[in-house]
Amino acid sequence: MNYRLLKSMTLAAALSVSGLVTGAMADVTIGVTVSSTGSGAALGIPLKNSVELWPTEIAGEKLNVIVLDDAGDPSIATTNARRFANDDKVDVIVGSALTPASIAISGVANEVGVTQLAASPIPPNVYQTKWTFVLPQDAGLIAHALFKKMQEDGVKTFGYIGFSDSYGDLWVNQFKAIGAEYGLEMVAEERYARPDTSVSGQVLKLIAARPDAIFVGASGTGAALPQVTLRERGYTGPIYQTHGAATFDFIRIAGDAANNTVFASGPVMVPEDLPDDNDTKAEGLAYVQAYEAKFGEGTRTQFGAHVHDAMAILKKAVPIALEKAKPGTPEFRAALRDAIESGGPFPASQGVFEYTPEDHLGLDERAVVLLTVENGKFKLIK
Repeated sequence: MNYRLLKSMTLAAALSVSGLVTGAMADVTIGVTVSSTGSGAALGIPLKNSVELWPTEIAGEKLNVIVLDDAGDPSIATTNARRFANDDKVDVIVGSALTPASIAISGVANEVGVTQLAASPIPPNVYQTKWTFVLPQDAGLIAHALFKKMQEDGVKTFGYIGFSDSYGDLWVNQFKAIGAEYGLEMVAEERYARPDTSVSGQVLKLIAARPDAIFVGASGTGAALPQVTLRERGYTGPIYQTHGAATFDFIRIAGDAANNTVFASGPVMVPEDLPDDNDTKAEGLAYVQAYEAKFGEGTRTQFGAHVHDAMAILKKAVPIALEKAKPGTPEFRAALRDAIESGGPFPASQGVFEYTPEDHLGLDERAVVLLTVENGKFKLIK
């Protein structure tokens, strides 16, 4: 992989939009589309950065990695995916950082027959398709962990505030599907757009409903907006955040307002605190140490780790596919898809992936930990 060209991606604004990173012709071609600009940049930049940590070859076959910016826009993500499939003849697409963009990529991937490793949560009607595999923890997996914690904490009623897009919809749908199992009742629902700078009106409505707790269905730094506003408006009750909010940037922005919040998280945020026999610890430490050595202490994110996990999967799946076909061909695309579907388990930083024809999520409870914040740091609850 051409690291010199990857490092030069910031030299021209044009590369932020067209985003092409080219190198010498390589045997295995990977297209990566992420939101390195726009409202989802806090999620997308760690993904782009993590590509720089990828190896230059797999099983002796050189990697050609093409990185494009979709700015979190589904229409741009669609254009990028079509360019990958039709012009660049990629063997696999990784992306994107935002749910709407990943959904758009999936449509193209399944139309043209190229594997997508989706780097953001997506709904069942998308991940149940033939060519899309999910890297983040499924909303249902996270929901069960958070809802159980809420039940243990004595929560019976809650107010919900989340993004006014498909990511926000994921969590409302989870409450509708399984919330009753945990004795939870949603007494207020509010939404806001990712670029919004104020949610005062929504927060006042939530507080007026007098819920036992607040659940925030948002990601990246945008998840800090309702968190801070709730505390500023005098809400002192418990707040629960999804894995999309478990970042050091969230703590930096929210400050003291982050204290005592419960976050679901992938284990990569705290690999140092995991027991030595944990199945994710080795990959988690390898990623965190490499990433923070390059980009600075406290820069790890779950989002970047999805790119690490994509490579952990490909390192094992590509050699299997190479036994059946040559890269750059429809036959190799199909063989790689089959290898991902049946070649597990794939131990990774965020869990142990074991996909099947019926399961393109591939993760179990090993992919979820619960965290809180104390003194500006994440602390493992369990």
